[in-house]
Amino acid sequence: MSGAEEREAMEFDVLIVGGGPAGLAAAIRLKQVAPDATVCLVEKGSEIGAHILSGAVLEPRALDELIPDWRDDPPALATPAGEDKFMLLTATKAYKLPTPPQMNNHGNYIVSLGNVCRWLGGKAEALGVEIYPGFAASETIVEDGQVKGVVAGVAGILKDGTKGPGYEPGMELRATYTLFAEGCRGSLTKQLQDRYNLRDGVAPQTYALGMKELWEIPKERHTPGLVWHSTGWPVPSDTYGGSWLYMLGENLVSIGFVVGLDYPNPWLSPFDEFQRFKTHPEVAKMLEGGKRIAYGARALNEGGIQAIPKLVFPGGMLIGDTAGFLNVPKIKGTHTSMKSGMVAAEAVAAALADEARPAVLDSYPAALKASWVWTELQGVRNIRPGFAKFGLWGGLINAGLDTYLFRGKAPWTWGHHADHETLKPAAESKRIVYPKPDGKLSFDRLSSVFLSNTNHEEDQPAHLKLRDPGAWKGVNWDQFRSPESRYCPAAVYEAVGPDAERELRGTPDAEATGAGASVEAGDAGARLVINAQNCVHCKTCDIKDPGQNIDWTTPQGGGGPNYIGGM
Repeated sequence: MSGAEEREAMEFDVLIVGGGPAGLAAAIRLKQVAPDATVCLVEKGSEIGAHILSGAVLEPRALDELIPDWRDDPPALATPAGEDKFMLLTATKAYKLPTPPQMNNHGNYIVSLGNVCRWLGGKAEALGVEIYPGFAASETIVEDGQVKGVVAGVAGILKDGTKGPGYEPGMELRATYTLFAEGCRGSLTKQLQDRYNLRDGVAPQTYALGMKELWEIPKERHTPGLVWHSTGWPVPSDTYGGSWLYMLGENLVSIGFVVGLDYPNPWLSPFDEFQRFKTHPEVAKMLEGGKRIAYGARALNEGGIQAIPKLVFPGGMLIGDTAGFLNVPKIKGTHTSMKSGMVAAEAVAAALADEARPAVLDSYPAALKASWVWTELQGVRNIRPGFAKFGLWGGLINAGLDTYLFRGKAPWTWGHHADHETLKPAAESKRIVYPKPDGKLSFDRLSSVFLSNTNHEEDQPAHLKLRDPGAWKGVNWDQFRSPESRYCPAAVYEAVGPDAERELRGTPDAEATGAGASVEAGDAGARLVINAQNCVHCKTCDIKDPGQNIDWTTPQGGGGPNYIGGM
């Protein structure tokens, strides 16, 4: 419910929260089928594409449906996919495996998803969609049980909670229907799921952390269109993970690493596993002579069809990755997210033409279940849970049986467990000592965050909030030795104090405390410092914290990363 404070209000037929592929596809489709509808899209990033991060190999199925002639004027850097390689890595060797059918990329395109979104944003604006970047939606307006829009654009609140000289109360953006396209672990979506019990009867969502770097390499080492994936080393066999390396443009390489957030060892650092991965001889030779030019990180929904929540509620619906349409074996979700937005748009257009304008649009999930999205996700539903149940080797065997023997039609569906429940106590887990970064292939967190162009206004309340500061010492420190200081890929969380220094000596980025840092929890022996200024909005802390004690919320003023074109 919006507060009592007077705010200016704007009215629209449809409001879309989030300027990623799903939100933009929904906006475009709405104006295609209901050109007279008033459509507004708000985006928390400073511009469309600023917070967009993905590998990415784009399957153009949804884009072909949305804009059939898109190849005549494609997004920048779109490179036709070429040779597929799927590798099994040991510490020193690489073995080529048969490429699973889901990973056949013939007809697909290596893209910068940020560039794709910027390009889609231009298409949407040309159709008359009102787009407001740098306008973070911080509150949902709910009246008489029905979503009526959001509050966005609040700014100028100081760290102590008072109103500064630049205070802006924000605006009420009201609409008949509000589409939430916030991406993975959206902050408003999280609240909506609780308010409307949207997760009742479905499996817990499971997630992964994906980290990406963009490199420039010598042209003689560049093979445009190469699509290279690996599994195995460096992560242990009880941890789901893998890599990608895509060559796009004339000399660019998108390289990244994904770690499933259901990993059990609290000493594991996904960021350091990524840095270690690049030192593998097979990978190092592809990057030789190159230069790292960008870095980013974000969480991914990996729960599949069994973890998709209820998609509709009075006045609104969930689309795209905020609901979780990633096809994990295919390592793609842009096409399914876009299609969900298009299907939702068609349902909304039909409702706007109906004088009754029903509050709950059940036609959207019904149409989605009749689409190719549901068929595709249904067929791969047991592959990701197989790795959680059986580890790397059993997971590979299960994937083969599910793909080739059962053809996605096994008479069972496996569920998931919540990622925050999987950590073992630090005392019972093998400590991992990571090599120091060499500054050529491997790097520290702070230099990486610098390349993400991340910035937040320093004198604002921290957008990372502890529900109970007193719980950190007894849970995060005493039991797990501050796992947030390792799973965060941006040096946001730091355990300090004599006990922490003695226990965690040698932990990378121990000097991370800087401007904007705040001591949030603990005691003189060990306490937690939150460097919110560094946050790249990956949402990992909101997901993996063992006590679910951390809430990620939207910062003021379009803060966060500003990913360059190419990311």
